[in-house]
Amino acid sequence: MKNIIILAFFTVMAGKVSAQTVIPAKDAAKHIGETVTITDKVFSGKYFENNKMTLLDIGGYNPNQLLTLMIPGADKAKFKGNPEVDYKGKDVTVTGKIIEYKNKPEIIVTDPSQIKLVMSDNTVKQKFD
Repeated sequence: MKNIIILAFFTVMAGKVSAQTVIPAKDAAKHIGETVTITDKVFSGKYFENNKMTLLDIGGYNPNQLLTLMIPGADKAKFKGNPEVDYKGKDVTVTGKIIEYKNKPEIIVTDPSQIKLVMSDNTVKQKFD
């Protein structure tokens, strides 16, 4: 009986560890400090030559975006193609920790596995790994 209780406890805990909070992009500002999954449209993107950083605007055009995805210059080489062009106008699912930058929610994307394209049949496909 004791073994069954221990097994049940670890099964429940494993489920909690692997579970992600799924939220709409419009609620990103309410989840600062949390790791979440968001699906929405990339409205625009910009690449900065000076520091190799890429910004993607989710849920609206800058400065009215609901969420910004920032790919640091040091991590840009991990991405095939040009995310600021390749994701523009497409629905994506992103997972990461929301931070606040200049009073706006932002997720720092350091690995291509954090962003997946949402295909027209609602399946998710990784584009850049």
